[in-house]
Amino acid sequence: MISRLRLLQVAAATLAVALSCEARATTDIAWWHAMSGELGKQLEKLASDFNASQSDYRIVPAYKGNYTETVTAAIFAFRSRSQPAIVQVNEVATATMTAAKGAIYPVHSMMRDMGEPFSLNDYLPAVSGYYTDASGNLLSFPFNSSTPILYYNKTMFRDAGLDAEAPPKTWPELGAAAKRLRERGAVCGFTTSWPSWIHVENFSAFHNLPLATRANGFAGLDAELTINNPVLVKHVAQLAEWQKTKLFDYSGRGQAAEPRFQNGECGIFIGSSATRADIKANSKFEVGYGMMPYWPEIAGAPQNSIIGGATLWVLRDRPREEYKGVARFFAYLSQPGVQAAWHQNTGYLPVTRAAFELTRAQGFYDRNPGFSISFEEITLHPPTENSKGIRLGSFVLIRGAIEDELEQAFAGHKSAQAALDSAVERGNKLLRQFERASPDR
Repeated sequence: MISRLRLLQVAAATLAVALSCEARATTDIAWWHAMSGELGKQLEKLASDFNASQSDYRIVPAYKGNYTETVTAAIFAFRSRSQPAIVQVNEVATATMTAAKGAIYPVHSMMRDMGEPFSLNDYLPAVSGYYTDASGNLLSFPFNSSTPILYYNKTMFRDAGLDAEAPPKTWPELGAAAKRLRERGAVCGFTTSWPSWIHVENFSAFHNLPLATRANGFAGLDAELTINNPVLVKHVAQLAEWQKTKLFDYSGRGQAAEPRFQNGECGIFIGSSATRADIKANSKFEVGYGMMPYWPEIAGAPQNSIIGGATLWVLRDRPREEYKGVARFFAYLSQPGVQAAWHQNTGYLPVTRAAFELTRAQGFYDRNPGFSISFEEITLHPPTENSKGIRLGSFVLIRGAIEDELEQAFAGHKSAQAALDSAVERGNKLLRQFERASPDR
C-alpha cells in the first residue's frame, strides 16, 4: 500500500513538473486591436490558427474599442509599462506613431534582430509604401488595407437604359449615368462615404496630384497642404453643382452613405472595398463593381489609389522572447495561404502579390466578380511621390477640418475655392502644432 502511494506521489510530481515546463515554454504575446463583429472573429481565427501551428508562442488578442480608443489605451499603457507587444493603429495615425521613436520597435529592425527571414519586395508597394520611412524601411506591418471602389445597382441601370455591364469610368460618365438614374425616379444618382478619404486623399493620388508638399509629408515635418489646387477646386465645385439636383447627394461622414445604396435610394456608391461583403449581403439587387472615376483631361490619370485601414505596430520594452514570437507571427501572416484566406474572408487587400496570385489560381475571382478590382486599382502603376500615401501629423484632426469645409461647399455656404482655402489654412495650423511638438523638430 505504501509502495503504491509512493508511486502515485512520484507520478503526480512528475506530471506537475511537466506541466510547469510546458507552461514556461509558451510565451504569451498581447495584441490589442480595434476589430469587432465578423472582422473581429476573423482576427481571432488568425491568432488561434497561428497558436495551433506551433507551441512556443501564444498570441492573445484583446479588443480595445475603435481605432482612437485602441491607440489611446496603448499610449496610457506604455506610460505605466503595461503595454502590449502589438497594437493595431489606423493609417492616418502613421505620422504620430513614427514620431514616437522611443515607443516603437520598427518592424524591419525587429525582423532582422530576431533572425526572421523578411523581404520588403514580397509586399505590394502601394500598401507597404504607406508604412515605410524615408529610406524605404518598413516601420509597421501592413494588416487590414482597403481602397475605395465604385458600386452600382445593375437593376437600376437596366431600368434606366444604361449598360449594366459597363460601370462609368470617368466623372463625366458618372454624371451622365446619375442624370439618367434621376430621370427614372432614383432618389439620388450617386453618393459616397468617407468624404476626405475619397474626394481629397484618393482623388489626389488617382490624379497623381500632391496632397501636400514634402512628398505628402514623407520627406519632412514642414509639409504644407496643397489641396486648394485648381483640379481639386473644380472637382468639389462640380460635386456642389450636382448636389443641387441630387445627381450627387452628400450623405454624411464615415460609412453613413452605405445604407442609402443598399436600400436602393442611390444607384451608384463609392466606398471602401472592405464593405463589399456587407453590401452584397444586404442589397436585394444585383451589384456591379468598378474602379474610382477620374477626370480624363488630367494628364497621368488614372494613377493608382491609396489605402485605408490599419497596420500593426510593435511597442518597445517587452521581453526579447515576445519579440521572437511577434516576428514569427508576422512571418506567418505573410504566408500566401494565410493572406489569401484573410483577403477572401474579409474583403481586405492581400499585402503580398503571392497571395493575390494564389487567390486567382484558386478561381476565387472567377466565382466572385468584382473582388479583384481593389487590387487592380492600387497596382495600376507603380506609386509615385503623390500616390504612395500620406505622412502628415495630426491627420485625424486635419481630415475633420477638410470634411467641415467640404460640407460647407456641398451645402452652398461657401464656394469650392473658399472651402478648400479654409481647409488648407486650418490644416496647416495643425501641421505646425505637430511639428513644434515633435522630437524630430
